[in-house]
Amino acid sequence: MRREEMGPAERQLWRSYSRGRPVDVRSDDPRTTRPSVRAECIMDLLLGAGPETGPGDRPALRLSGASITGTLDLQFADVSAPVVLTDCHFTEVPLLRGAQFRELTFTDCVLPGLAADTAQVHGRLTLSRCQLSGPLVLTRAELRSDLDLTHTVIDVPGAEAVSAVRLAMGGDLLCTHLTVHGGIRLTGASIAGEFDLEGAHLSNPGGTALDAYHVQISEDFTFHPGFSAEGRIIISGADVAAAIGFCGAALHNPGGIALEAVDVTVNRNFDLGVGLTVNGAVKLDGSRVGTRLSFHDATLTHPTGTALSLRLVQARETDLRTRTAIAGVVDVGNAQLGVVYDAPATWPARLRLSDTTYDALAAPLTAAERLAWIRRSTEGYVPQPYEQLAAAYRRLGHEDEARTVLLAKQRHRRSGLPLHARVWGYVQDATVGYGYRPARAALWIMALLAVGASFFSAHPPAPLEADKAPPFSPVFYALDLLLPIIGFGQKTAFAPQDGEQWLAYALTTAGWILATTVTAGVTRALSRQ
Repeated sequence: MRREEMGPAERQLWRSYSRGRPVDVRSDDPRTTRPSVRAECIMDLLLGAGPETGPGDRPALRLSGASITGTLDLQFADVSAPVVLTDCHFTEVPLLRGAQFRELTFTDCVLPGLAADTAQVHGRLTLSRCQLSGPLVLTRAELRSDLDLTHTVIDVPGAEAVSAVRLAMGGDLLCTHLTVHGGIRLTGASIAGEFDLEGAHLSNPGGTALDAYHVQISEDFTFHPGFSAEGRIIISGADVAAAIGFCGAALHNPGGIALEAVDVTVNRNFDLGVGLTVNGAVKLDGSRVGTRLSFHDATLTHPTGTALSLRLVQARETDLRTRTAIAGVVDVGNAQLGVVYDAPATWPARLRLSDTTYDALAAPLTAAERLAWIRRSTEGYVPQPYEQLAAAYRRLGHEDEARTVLLAKQRHRRSGLPLHARVWGYVQDATVGYGYRPARAALWIMALLAVGASFFSAHPPAPLEADKAPPFSPVFYALDLLLPIIGFGQKTAFAPQDGEQWLAYALTTAGWILATTVTAGVTRALSRQ
């Protein structure tokens, strides 16, 4: 570009470049037309066509308040001077594909988009308080420091607003108060710092608001406080070295999955509580949480399906004390929850507990209260939840509570058996409580013994051989009838007649039933089935 063709703002920028002095062409009068700087002028300066530099000069392009016209095409260029643009309006999308920069800063700028895929920035890339009406493309870009998108607005509704597949960063991804209308795709990104979305608003109704599949983050992954999203949030496969936090966030994807966090690995806490509001499903299947998985004080609503899926989740502690009962099914099948914190007031109405394990239940509830929790299962009879609960009581030394749980298991199992098996189950329940209430057998024997002894005391049976019969004892005669194994010589020496005979038959039958049920119950209790 020839000097005589330059406008006033371009001449000023040309003179200031070699020493890196800032150029502010803004007017105090807001009605004044914004001064124009052609993209060609900026390209000439950054590509070495500007004035020669002297000793001690540190070239830098620092421009404020200009309207940059034409296409700023720096594709595959090596730009050694820092580029700092403030309050500049671009008429065309800057093309920075494959370029190398030492520092690149856009502050308070208006752009129709930015194409910087495969670009490399040795310092910080800043796009703060900017407005973009087209996509921000950072696919496979390499940043050795931070990416600052704070307070920026990117408006590409219904399309991919940010494309940053396999973005590699050596610092933080700062997205506080970022507003995006459209989708963000960060699949496979690597962030050697934190990913901060505090106060951000992502909107892509009916689609994916954030696709951060398989991202790797060396510090915290933060969505709180004040984060909100319309559309699906995907962080499946993420590997987070510190913590993930959604406290105070609002996720809205009614009728679909609001948060998909399948097979996530987080070394510390995964906090989905303290004011989190979700309208849609939360799916955390297969995730591994190093310390605490928390839904404390959260509100989850997905009444038409599974509101919370924790299948195969592993955590040392799990806090399920939501603000209100979760509206929808809660599925914790095959999960390992560690120490579980919950409260009866917020138990979900529909629950799946198949093969769920936990080390302890923090709330000191009775077996009767806990059984009401298990009965919320939508899966019908499944033995494992009863056995797991009984084992938890045994670890606390509450053997009576454990037996109560196992008795409830047998009663639940009985409800699905054929008629003849149910009848036999009722007999076992009434007599010995399936072996978990062995004292009942003694009570039955004492009651039958009392009836038999009283009757035969008033109506003694005739001896079979009067000269050889021992003295008649109504108590031992009744015991002889009741106990099928032990004999006292009374039953073989006396023969009841008429009505006495029918009572003798009844006592003998009752004795065999009691013996059979006691044997079956004790065997079951010892094997803890």
